[in-house]
Amino acid sequence: MLDSVVRCLKSIPEHRRGRNIQYEIADAGLGAFGVFFLQSPSFLAYQRHMERRQGRNNARSLFGVEKIPSDPQIRNLLDPVDPGHLRAPFWEIYGQLQAGDHLRGYRQVGKTLLCSLDGTQYFASRRISCPNCTVRIQDEQEHYAHTVLAAVLVKPGSKHVIALDPEFITPQDGHDKQDCEQEAIKRWVKRNASHFASWGVTVLTDDLHSHQPLCALLLEQEIHFIMTCKPDSHKTLYEEVELLTQVEDAVQSQTCRRWNGRYGELHTYRWAERVPLRTGAEVLHVNWCEVTIVREDTGRQTYHSAWITSHELSEKTVPEVVAAGRAHWKVENENFNVLKNRGYRLEHNYGHGKQHLSTFLLSLLLLAFLFHTALHLSSDRYQAIREELGPRRTFFNDLRALTRYMYFDGWDAMLEFMYEQLELGPG
Repeated sequence: MLDSVVRCLKSIPEHRRGRNIQYEIADAGLGAFGVFFLQSPSFLAYQRHMERRQGRNNARSLFGVEKIPSDPQIRNLLDPVDPGHLRAPFWEIYGQLQAGDHLRGYRQVGKTLLCSLDGTQYFASRRISCPNCTVRIQDEQEHYAHTVLAAVLVKPGSKHVIALDPEFITPQDGHDKQDCEQEAIKRWVKRNASHFASWGVTVLTDDLHSHQPLCALLLEQEIHFIMTCKPDSHKTLYEEVELLTQVEDAVQSQTCRRWNGRYGELHTYRWAERVPLRTGAEVLHVNWCEVTIVREDTGRQTYHSAWITSHELSEKTVPEVVAAGRAHWKVENENFNVLKNRGYRLEHNYGHGKQHLSTFLLSLLLLAFLFHTALHLSSDRYQAIREELGPRRTFFNDLRALTRYMYFDGWDAMLEFMYEQLELGPG
């Protein structure tokens, strides 16, 4: 996986015009990546100290950093670099997971991969800005922000999401209006549809995007969709559903009993096929379903939601579609929440820069997050170490301590050391 990042970083054109080229752009990128991978802001400082004492360091052996730049040098070297240079590693790692059959469990409804899309703000300021900031006026004062559209593969019941190539919400060339999440999703779909087999992926979104332009684009790209569908924003659709309830078997339903580990639940599904998404000409027809969950012992409703989808609906497929639709929120819970609160510090200003620094560093951070997920899915030794150490913070505390005080020839040596010291091998 690291080789793919190294190749991309080494392919970045030289942007410096003077003779001060002591450090390579690739070293700056790999150094920053090491900080994010280990969740260690002081990692490079520790490695410079190790180099002075031992003549060797883990930044070189683990991440391939030939000469360690200072933090200001890293920011200066990376600021002019467009984050588009880092798209390829996301898809190379996706391809490696696919080839190794590690994505089999992620194939759900219709044997498709579930790709959840959602945006989040990761930087906000009233003073610091760059040309790529989104600007809004509040109380007659300009507010600057950076927002990213995240794309992750999700699986119902799994706490692991697989990060894909992000799309940044930034002012677009040739457009007078501010960029927005809806336009970012369209760009992401057009750019990345070719990475998936025909009808091999299902896009999940919230109600904000469950409208005809995006649905039509997805179908044009041979991509399925499951999108939250609220009555207030889909009046025509719900009026049609209400009319269909008066026609025998037009709106079908079924109730299933489920045990959630604490108490019994009744899941009542309703669905209808080929309902209009809006009024007017050239209306797209979609399938609609909803679920209502009540506690079996008290009769209290605990959950209700509805979706539109391109998947066919039946007694067999409706529970799968609903489970997939509910998994959309993993982009928030298992993605943004982890990135913001579990050591990656998504909302920390690692460096804003004057051009692309903020977006480039975030791309490296998302790659680090992807690396750990890919290792968990593909490496038995990594899985065993994580399980033995328990909380995430214990694992990263150990990584930081080991790389500060000990030298390792490479990742295999480091994992072997941890595996043996935890006595995880055969007794």
